[in-house]
Amino acid sequence: MNTPTFASLGLAAPITNALNQLGYKTPTPIQSRALPLLIQGQDLLGIAQTGTGKTAAFSLPILHSIQVQGLRAAKARPLALILAPTRELAIQIHEDVQRYSAETSIRTTCIFGGANQHPQVRRLAKGVEILVATPGRLMDLEAQGHLALDAVQHFVLDEADRLLDMGFIGDIRKIEASLPSKRQTALFSATMSKEIRSLADFLLHDPQEIKVTPKQVTVEKIAQFQLRIANEHKQAALEQMLKQDDVRKVIVFTRTKHASERITKKLLKAGFSANAINGNKSQNARAKALDRFKRGADWILVATDVAARGIDIQGISHVINFELPQEPENYVHRIGRTARAGSTGVAWSLVDPSEKKQVQAIEKMTHSKIAPLDFEIAHALPIEATPTEFEPTRKFKPDQKKKSATKRKWPPKRKGPGDAKASNSQTPDAKPRRRPRRKPKKAA
Repeated sequence: MNTPTFASLGLAAPITNALNQLGYKTPTPIQSRALPLLIQGQDLLGIAQTGTGKTAAFSLPILHSIQVQGLRAAKARPLALILAPTRELAIQIHEDVQRYSAETSIRTTCIFGGANQHPQVRRLAKGVEILVATPGRLMDLEAQGHLALDAVQHFVLDEADRLLDMGFIGDIRKIEASLPSKRQTALFSATMSKEIRSLADFLLHDPQEIKVTPKQVTVEKIAQFQLRIANEHKQAALEQMLKQDDVRKVIVFTRTKHASERITKKLLKAGFSANAINGNKSQNARAKALDRFKRGADWILVATDVAARGIDIQGISHVINFELPQEPENYVHRIGRTARAGSTGVAWSLVDPSEKKQVQAIEKMTHSKIAPLDFEIAHALPIEATPTEFEPTRKFKPDQKKKSATKRKWPPKRKGPGDAKASNSQTPDAKPRRRPRRKPKKAA
């Protein structure tokens, strides 16, 4: 069977020319299966892990449709809407679509919160065929009258599972109500859940479903290792890891914004070139940090899960999990920032004894064991540790009774005559004692 090419899938010549200039010759599995269906105008539910080429899978058919029909959008009335959960992912999609449409006259723009809305409003007023947006800013500008969605012919939800995790389900339903009923809708997600299935049933009409997520969830070209080490020694271990010869460009992931700032400050103090990106940063600061990281001005980026999806930067040699995420799916997205475009990569995880359950959940989901780190780090703990080292529990002696937890009832129930209890000074037939009447105070 011949390997398909982008030209053989029926894309318009200006689009295939742009792809050739970018060096894209052969479509990925998700692209080769999604493109024909979307070009035919069908609704689609696509399940594929991060780094498989989903952006091209849904954007190329939109560009093809607009190009072959010669469509032109009216002012503030886009023809295609792509929703993304984060600003970083929205910007990444926008930049990719611009590259794919370089040899066409199709206009695209990106709107997101955390930035001045006036430049975004001006671009919308000029007219754009494709709009990439985060839900919050989209609804704000629509409510202000700067945007209308009644001309949308193509509607895409990218990283739908992340949109639901971030609580955007209500916004998605409101946005859907503003769209024409006659449209093409595509929903892409890295994972499938009951909530995703319910959302797909709500949005899609007689959809085709494709799933290219392999049983081996993580990218095979990523070498994964773990280091058991207590939290208080993680910073020193991180700095020792960053001094390894093969470490060139690194993303360090943390769970919290505060941790990302703290770690960055300590790295800078130790002489490393680092920057931080998290939800507390302004959009300009985040964009500047990403740009410096892309250009190599900083070779370490310390980030929260805001950068776990949609950051497509070539040359990232290592991903280091300073703290493991609570959800195992986020681990897959994190390490997917390396080994891009067919290259190889390395993922290291610093695991405190309290994070053992997260490791087990990750290994269960990925169907593989995370190997111990293959070089020595100070204060490292053994992987095969006794249960008491990693699961400290209070043990009771055989003759020691565990106190039962009882809830104190408040307010106390007022006792009536029938509730009077017998005592040494009171028989069951005795009347309950009454509180003596308070004597009125004499007038002065």
